Amino acid sequence: MSQLSIQGVGRTFPGVNRGVPTLALQPTSLEVANNDFITILGPSGCGKSTLLRIVAGLDSPTVGQVLLDGQRVTGPGADRGMVFQSYTLFPWLTVRENICFGLREKGMLPATQAEIAQRFIAEVGLNGFESHFPKQLSGGMQQRVALARALANDPKILLLDEPFGALDNQTRALMQELLLSIWELHKKTVLFVTHDIDEAIFMANRCAVFSARPGRIKNELAIDLPYPRHYTVKTTPRFSELKAIVTEDIRVESLKAVLMEH
Repeated sequence: MSQLSIQGVGRTFPGVNRGVPTLALQPTSLEVANNDFITILGPSGCGKSTLLRIVAGLDSPTVGQVLLDGQRVTGPGADRGMVFQSYTLFPWLTVRENICFGLREKGMLPATQAEIAQRFIAEVGLNGFESHFPKQLSGGMQQRVALARALANDPKILLLDEPFGALDNQTRALMQELLLSIWELHKKTVLFVTHDIDEAIFMANRCAVFSARPGRIKNELAIDLPYPRHYTVKTTPRFSELKAIVTEDIRVESLKAVLMEH
């Protein structure tokens, strides 16, 4: 049985001032197994983030349901950790305090909180920055804190919504490798939304390609590149083949999106 089951999930937003409702996500289904790393790829505005928010319990589907270990998702929970593109750290808390936030909410002893926080601070390479505030950190470092905070709560599933979208190419590549190493270490299940084709192929064991808006998953592709992955895999013939398949899929959908706008 899959760990996460997305069953015919669709989302329609009501129209403004009783106007025409907006279909943001066509009924779409996806089965996610333990330790899967699935990237969700598609044109802008196709409903990728809407689907992720529904899985996170931050939004409700108009039709369909999401099951996690057989239980229906009806709201946010500690079993799902979310990392957004925008840096969602509390600016008045230090790195350590940000990472401890969820642990404190659970009522953990301060000594246990500190021990867990320190472990993840080391894992994401932020030793020495424990007492810094978010404004004193670069974008990449802020995303490391966000990742550490999500992991510290020990969720079953990590949900990442274009987490490296605002980073420069070099930092982005380093963060991709960091996340993969953490995934391999902790055996988490990951759903990762991106519109970057290279990123989608490099990270995933499966890539779900979305259609143009209103989106649905139109194609699932197994990424048969071996782990652990080194950035040099991006120069291999198999990577190029997979990229060609995905690029054609995305190109077709992007053209549809443009034609629909005119």
